[in-house]
Amino acid sequence: MASSIGSDSRILPQPRGEISAAIVDLLRGAGDSVPRLGAVDPYGEDLHLALYTCYELHYHGFESVGDGWEWDPGLLRLRAEMESAFLDALHREVSGGDDIEGELEQLLVEPVEGTGVSAYLRDVGEWWQMREYFVQRSIYHHKEADPQAWVIPRLRGQAKASLVAVEFDEFGGGRGERVHAQLYVDLLAGAGLNPAYLHYLDFVPAPMLAVVNMMSLFGLHRQLRGASVGHFATVEIASPPGAQRMVDALRRLQADPACLRFYLEHIEADAVHEQVLRRDVIGDLLSRQPDLTASVVFGIQATNLLEDRFAEHVIERCWAEGHSSLRETGQESGRACLR
Repeated sequence: MASSIGSDSRILPQPRGEISAAIVDLLRGAGDSVPRLGAVDPYGEDLHLALYTCYELHYHGFESVGDGWEWDPGLLRLRAEMESAFLDALHREVSGGDDIEGELEQLLVEPVEGTGVSAYLRDVGEWWQMREYFVQRSIYHHKEADPQAWVIPRLRGQAKASLVAVEFDEFGGGRGERVHAQLYVDLLAGAGLNPAYLHYLDFVPAPMLAVVNMMSLFGLHRQLRGASVGHFATVEIASPPGAQRMVDALRRLQADPACLRFYLEHIEADAVHEQVLRRDVIGDLLSRQPDLTASVVFGIQATNLLEDRFAEHVIERCWAEGHSSLRETGQESGRACLR
């Protein structure tokens, strides 16, 4: 029987610095007060684990952490400071502007050989690297499409109807076993990995934490609804060719059918979603609220920036040097956690 995402335990992560340690202590009931932020690396391990921990309170939370912490004023104040540092860094590094058509056209330009982690895995990737990639992505795919659901009440008309239609597919079209998060649980089990919810959080480094934190940040703030739509469109447009490369890689590596099933689903579904998001969601949204154009563009650019940073970390800084892309914890190395 397939593992269920609903029966998994959730424990607080191991801190990675002063801020994340203070938050974990508070949630454990061991801290006295919420600290001020101070100087911090906007892409660093400490900030992004702290942000991820705060955001998780809006998803499934943690064992032995009271539900009231989700809206604790002091914790929300600290989270807002961290969000500002992260957002400021993103705005500094992207070009901005309002050329939405140019951004969307660029997304549709697919290099002949493909790029990024999926192309690497297809061409030269080894099984241990594939499994590391599964671990990295698990912290999103365990909650796939959930961050984007927050934008639904912030849309109207065709944009709302079409985004709901896309989300309906993401959530299995009414069938629990087809929910994409459940398909990823099955993938992890098929790859011989632990499918428990966020089981590998302590091993996932900041570049991937930042990608998922961006989704939560955009989804939780009404003023960033345009950026959330831009992000979602970017993911859906890029997904089919990337998923096809993953299928090719998994077939070369003779992976379990459950691993293939997840990516085959994305080839079929996201090819349709791309058109819906581009025409019916973005098109209708900006016809109603053209002042959101720059926000949609920002969402596209920020997504590409963080995905590029993630690919650089994995391929250039780690795999090309023969190193694991996963973090070492006090108890285990990155590769050891795959056993």
